[in-house]
Amino acid sequence: MSKRFLRLLSALLAFTLLAAACGDDDEDTSTTTTTEAIEDDMAEEDDMADEPGTIVDVAIANDFTTLVAAVQAAGLVDTLSGEGPFTVFAPTDDAFAAALADLGLSADELLASDGLADILTYHVVAGEVDAATAISLDGQSATTVNGADIDISVVDGSVVINGTATVVAADVAASNGIVHVIDAVLLPPA
Repeated sequence: MSKRFLRLLSALLAFTLLAAACGDDDEDTSTTTTTEAIEDDMAEEDDMADEPGTIVDVAIANDFTTLVAAVQAAGLVDTLSGEGPFTVFAPTDDAFAAALADLGLSADELLASDGLADILTYHVVAGEVDAATAISLDGQSATTVNGADIDISVVDGSVVINGTATVVAADVAASNGIVHVIDAVLLPPA
């Protein structure tokens, strides 16, 4: 159930209990107070709806099916839903399909792989690195959560990671960091 639905249900339950407890003596005051409380809860929920979710929520909302399945299989959902901030270079489903074909693996084999967590954490940099910062890092490297470095370059105005993965959508906001969509899967050094 959504948080909004649960809050609305809680507010309605509180209203019902308050109305029953107050009886007819104080009906106008309790109704006004409860109505104000419901409106305040709904306003808070609207404010929260404008805020982006965690990196995992963003991946789910943007149909990164293979990435989400991999994050779940590797046991990284709690980590990437944590406080952060993180910068995630998120491969598209097409990028995963191409990588699987190149590696001669099925999706099930990838998800069962012992190295899956290493591959995924190679796509994550601690801290927030927005597109402008990434561009300013042209020719430099950044250390991933995996511990290995990625090389950052700018080619024809686009950020390219390790000379193979191009950022195709940048600065997708998350409550605990930033997501940059890339067109290839990054494989950590052996």
